[in-house]
Amino acid sequence: MVKRKVTFTLDEATLASLARSARRLDQPKSQVVRDAIREYGHRIGKLGEAERLRLLRVFDEVVPRIPERPGAEVEKELRAVREARRSGGGRTRADGQA
Repeated sequence: MVKRKVTFTLDEATLASLARSARRLDQPKSQVVRDAIREYGHRIGKLGEAERLRLLRVFDEVVPRIPERPGAEVEKELRAVREARRSGGGRTRADGQA
């Protein structure tokens, strides 16, 4: 792996945290930074714990509201919807004319 020297500006608290982490891990600071960036990159796009728990609560709230119907009834409704779409799905007037 080719390595390049780069410069970043960090605040004192971050530098202190980096130094503590490097000592605890017995690794160079640059390795700690590489590992931290790699780990952060893996987490991007994944849900945080709070968001995951919120979505699970929503799921637990919504799923019981799904009505239970026989499969044949659902299939009949789906056929009717498909047929309406194929025929244009236009509304009819109360007197039965289009």
